[in-house]
Amino acid sequence: MSEAAEATVAPLAHATPAMDGMPAAQRVLNELRNMIIKGDLAPGSRIVERTLCARLNVSRTPMREALKLLEIDGLIEISQNRGARVLAFTPDEARELFEVLASLEGLAAELAATRMTEDDAAHIARLHEAMSAHYANRNRDEYFDCNSMIHEAVIAAARNRTLEITWAGLLRRAQRGRYMAIVSQDRWHQAMDEHEQLMAAFEARDGVRAGEVWRQHLRHTGVTIAEVMAKVASAA
Repeated sequence: MSEAAEATVAPLAHATPAMDGMPAAQRVLNELRNMIIKGDLAPGSRIVERTLCARLNVSRTPMREALKLLEIDGLIEISQNRGARVLAFTPDEARELFEVLASLEGLAAELAATRMTEDDAAHIARLHEAMSAHYANRNRDEYFDCNSMIHEAVIAAARNRTLEITWAGLLRRAQRGRYMAIVSQDRWHQAMDEHEQLMAAFEARDGVRAGEVWRQHLRHTGVTIAEVMAKVASAA
């Protein structure tokens, strides 16, 4: 995205210096991360600080704090000479990343099936019901948000801190890819079916089945992302 193009973006109506008491740097971090995940800040695009400060209604200090954290996440690179730029996300990186996530989240689902509490199960079921409604209405952003919360809830229900920390270290880069995957209508339908299978496995407290379904789910997501990215690249 060019600097001129970014400058025309209207300020966010909900952007305030202390939204819901949240520190400005954390709010900016959340906003920028969401913009990268959903493609509002495209791979390779330059991050123009003054434009984004105006859009998010913040000073340069929280903006720069947020950018440093995004660099740690592996979403941007900061050069002393060229400033900040969104890192590219390649088909090969997507394949590799989701191969690892398939193993981690598959293990989490296997553990969660037997370790989750009734409250865990009820929470995941509510999220699944809400996500299903968003799928039926083709509300892509709302679906994605519910989907993300389900993946997080499965990790939490596994009750394995080492797994959770390892997974969290990969999550930020993976989120960009997971949002791309629902561009494909066929994959979106397939993903919903896989979520239904996971819920059935959880209801039966079948850890082996839950792990199999979730590993397959993440592998399919990785393949779809790589295919979408390859098509975009060939059309460019």
